[in-house]
Amino acid sequence: MKVPVWIMTILLAGCTLLTGCTSAPKNIDPVTQFQVERYLGTWYEIVRQDHAFEEGLSNVTATYSMRDDGGVAVLNRGYSAEDKKWREAEGRAYFVNSSDIGHLKVSFFGPFYGAYVIFELDQKNYQYAMISGPSRDYFWLLSRTPTMPEDVKRRLLAKAEALGFPMDKLVNVVQSSNVPAS
Repeated sequence: MKVPVWIMTILLAGCTLLTGCTSAPKNIDPVTQFQVERYLGTWYEIVRQDHAFEEGLSNVTATYSMRDDGGVAVLNRGYSAEDKKWREAEGRAYFVNSSDIGHLKVSFFGPFYGAYVIFELDQKNYQYAMISGPSRDYFWLLSRTPTMPEDVKRRLLAKAEALGFPMDKLVNVVQSSNVPAS
């Protein structure tokens, strides 16, 4: 079957756009002196900008581990109360420049990658992190624990707001022990 030229053009443009989404948004600088081995393990989502792929999920975590090929394995999980089940997405991430800069490209499907920019990190203890995607429409505040002190949360969200992340689209993620085990 011969594919029409207009379909090929759309597919090529889409692939270019999707694979070209690994740069950081303007004026969002990834952390330096990053140590991936300290970042590995489980992080809890505290606040996020809601998107269809996480809509309605609570108890969301991201767990990172090293891959044999030098990349980072990503396992995102969350509980859907509506479906009464856990949802998972497995991905892979690779450093965009060097492993001491908190700028990775992450993929959850095929050859398509998006930016994963760690722009704020508790570099002393690795207890919290703020993440951006390829634009300010993607934002996550992560913590090593299911909750974080309100003063720390307020300070971090004020920084995110000053950097231009839209605060009206944020969702406070419920982290509850009242969900069934997976």
